[in-house]
Amino acid sequence: AGGGRAALRACGVHNVCRLLTRRAHGFYARDAGVAHRKNLGLLRRIMCQESTKFKNVWTTHSASPIAYERGRIYMDNYQCCITSIAQQPRLIYQKSKCAKSEKIEDALLLECPLGEMLPSPSDYKASLIVLTVQNWLLRLSADSGEVLEKVYLAGSCCKFFRYLSWDTPQEVMIVKSAQNKLPAAARQAGIQQTVLFYLAVFQVLPLSFIGMLEINKKIFGNSVTDVAVSNGILIVMYSMGLVRLYNFKAILEQFTEQSFDLGQEFNWNGQVGIVGKYPFGLPCNIKITDTPPLLFEASSLENAFQIGGYPWHYIITPNKKKHKGVFHICSLKDNALAKNGIQDMKCCSLEPDWIYFHPDMSGRIIHVGPNLIKVLKLKEVKNHADQMEIAEDFTIVANRENCVNNNVTVTASGRVVKKRFALLDDDPEQETFKIVDYEDELDLLSTVAVTQIGADGRAHLDFHCNEHGILLKSIPLKESWDVTYSHEVYFDKDLVLHIEQKPNRRFSCYVYQMVCDTARDDD
Repeated sequence: AGGGRAALRACGVHNVCRLLTRRAHGFYARDAGVAHRKNLGLLRRIMCQESTKFKNVWTTHSASPIAYERGRIYMDNYQCCITSIAQQPRLIYQKSKCAKSEKIEDALLLECPLGEMLPSPSDYKASLIVLTVQNWLLRLSADSGEVLEKVYLAGSCCKFFRYLSWDTPQEVMIVKSAQNKLPAAARQAGIQQTVLFYLAVFQVLPLSFIGMLEINKKIFGNSVTDVAVSNGILIVMYSMGLVRLYNFKAILEQFTEQSFDLGQEFNWNGQVGIVGKYPFGLPCNIKITDTPPLLFEASSLENAFQIGGYPWHYIITPNKKKHKGVFHICSLKDNALAKNGIQDMKCCSLEPDWIYFHPDMSGRIIHVGPNLIKVLKLKEVKNHADQMEIAEDFTIVANRENCVNNNVTVTASGRVVKKRFALLDDDPEQETFKIVDYEDELDLLSTVAVTQIGADGRAHLDFHCNEHGILLKSIPLKESWDVTYSHEVYFDKDLVLHIEQKPNRRFSCYVYQMVCDTARDDD
C-alpha cells in the first residue's frame, strides 16, 4: 500500500482509476509492458529508415489454398505448416495427405489467455481449431499438428457444419451450419423446412460445450438469409435488406433447457449417447420458443451494417440500388443522422468504395475509394453537445501525377478531338488503392496501391502514421500484380506476406523479410 501511495505521489496522479489506466498503458518503468512497448517503438523506427529494405526471401506455389496465421503458413488443407518467423521460412510439420472425408472446412487460431490456470500443459501453447467436412471439431497443436481434442458435432439434427467464428475473441466460439435446404423432390411433395441454421456455442481453453440452438422460420420469419454472432449479439439478416439484433447472452440464459458437459453420458429425447462422441454428437439443448426481445433493427442495401465509434454510431447504405456507394452514419441512440453524416465519394468505378470503423478502437472511420482514403472522426457540434458531426481527420491520395485524363485534346494540326468515354476512377492504368489494413503492434496504417500497364501490374505497400497519415515507408512488391486475381497482403511486424489466387485454383505465396544492410541496395 505504501508503494502504491508513493507511485501516486511520484507521478502526480491522485485517482486510483487513472493510476490503473496508466499502469495498463505501461507508464511505469517496472511494469512488464514497458520493455515490449519500447522494443516495438524501436522496431517501427528501424523499419521506417530509408536504409531498411524488404527482401523477397521465399516464394511457393500450390494447387490448394494457402492460409496465414500469426507467423505460420498453412498449405495442403492445413496438412503442411511452415514458419515465416525464421530468416527463411522453414517446415514445422508435414502430415500425410488426408482423405476427402477429412477435408478441413474452416479454422481458427487459438492462443493461451494470460493470467489463467489451465488444466493441461498443452493449453498454454498455441493451437488450431479446425472443422472437418464430416462435422468433427478438432484442436490441433500449432507446433506438430497432433490432435489434442476432438468433438463430434452432428447428431440427428444437423449434418452440415461449415463455419467457425468468434463471439468473444479467444473466449467464446461459434460453429455455424450451412443453410438447411430440402431436396427438390421434398419441396415438390409439399414438405416444409422450418429450421434454417444451427449454431453450436463453445467456451475455449478449456474447450467446453455451452449449447446448440436452431434458427427457425417460425420464430425469426420466413425471409431469413443468414445469421451471425458477435460480441454477445445475435445478428439476423433478411432478404429485403433488414438487419435485426438480439441479445445472444440473454437468449442462452432464457432458453437453455439443460446444460451438458463434453464426454457426459445421458439420455436425451429418447436417445442415449455421450456428448461430443460419434455417432450422437451434440444435443440441441437451447430451444427458442418465442421471439426474443429486439435490441435494434435497420434496413440497409445488401444487409451492410456496422456499429462503432464513441458515442455509438452505425453505418448503413439506404436500401435502394441507386444509393450504392452512399453511406449514412447515424446515432445508435436515436437514429439521428450525424452532421455531414452522408458520405459519398461519387466514384465512377467497376469496384465500389468501402467504409468501416477503424480497428484501432479510436472510434474513427476509414472510407476507401479508388484514389482516395479518408480517415474521419466523430466530434461534438459546436454549441450542441448532444449532436455529433463527421469531420475529416486526414486523407491519403493515390499518386496520379503523371496521369492525364482530358476529355478534350487538340492535335498538332489544331483539330479538337473529344473522347466518347472518360476513364474510370479505378482504371488499371491509374494507381488505385486495393487493400487498406492496420498493424496494431506498430500502430501503422498500411495501404496497397496498384498500377497495371498491359499485362504487367506493379504494386507497392505503403506504411502511414496512424495518427496523422504521413507516409513513412514504401515497399515495392517484386512480383507482377494482376488486378483480376484475388489477393491478400499481411503485414506482421518485420514480415510482409502476399497470397495470390489465380484462375483454376492456382495459389502463390510471396514472403518478404526486413533487411537492414545498407551495403546491398539491390536487395
